[in-house]
Amino acid sequence: MNISTPYLPKLSTLATLFLLLLNTACSSQAVSNPNQETTQITSTLRLGIISTTRSQVPTGPAGWAIHRNKFLPELEKVGITDVKISSFPNGPNLNEALVSGSIDVGIYGDTPALVARSQEIPTRLISQEQVGMNAWLLVKENGPRTVADLKGQKVATARGSYMHRYLMGLLQKHNVADQVSVVHLLTSDAEAALERGDVAAIVASVGAGPLLQKKGYVAIDEARNHPDLPGTSVAVATETFLTKHPDLPQKWNRIKQAAVKDIQANTEAYYQFHAEVSGYPLDVVKISYPIQQFPQEPVPAQGKQLLEGTKQFLVSQNLAKTDFQLTDWIVP
Repeated sequence: MNISTPYLPKLSTLATLFLLLLNTACSSQAVSNPNQETTQITSTLRLGIISTTRSQVPTGPAGWAIHRNKFLPELEKVGITDVKISSFPNGPNLNEALVSGSIDVGIYGDTPALVARSQEIPTRLISQEQVGMNAWLLVKENGPRTVADLKGQKVATARGSYMHRYLMGLLQKHNVADQVSVVHLLTSDAEAALERGDVAAIVASVGAGPLLQKKGYVAIDEARNHPDLPGTSVAVATETFLTKHPDLPQKWNRIKQAAVKDIQANTEAYYQFHAEVSGYPLDVVKISYPIQQFPQEPVPAQGKQLLEGTKQFLVSQNLAKTDFQLTDWIVP
């Protein structure tokens, strides 16, 4: 979007050059628009998401807003005229993209986001997209039946993910954390390892958990059984991008709030969209993504409580490099 310059009387060449240079130098400054919102100079928002199917379309409120053509038109009001989406297999990979500067905003699990912030990666949390994400501890039909049965066994999960945090918290609750070997495997590889008997159990994320249960694997525990262990999905933005677009958090949350209301009013249509994008069966999507887990608030009280509990756990287990105040991370 170009910033138009009003008609000016005839100027000397030097004066004209000066105005052009001034316009360029001020390209990151705010200008007013007819909607009375602060607008930045135009730019592209590079959005990173997690997708086990390499889909370039997010789900949740942001994905629904994009699907309903409500995302970019609203972002244009704060100077963002294009959105480019990149998918990553897990949170640590998305963190690398944030560090390298190849994405500006990431939507992913709270655990890798908290780890990134503890490593002083300059991000700010602008929203919680889902609160209360479940995880499933799965075994073969003839496998272990209790967490205690996992002593001396291997359990696979994606390291640095919210599932990893759930698993470590669960093992700690049962006093077997130092007697179980936790190995790193992405969801796409974990099922095969479990079937071969290379591991005794795996921890599966939303979507994958119910799908594997349909295939005959047995859940011997779930994160939802423990109030402090479910995960949340967060949206974080780099401080560099927020410097250019300080109005993004407020606009993002307005878009999210409208999208959540629309999801609540058109639940079946949303689930159909989610199933098409994710590739998961409709019944699996409904189990994995209860509509009530999409909050209208930027950061609800329950979500903040889960964030604090996860952060303290990561610090206590030396999985987070340093401690920090959530209030310093969350955009007001």
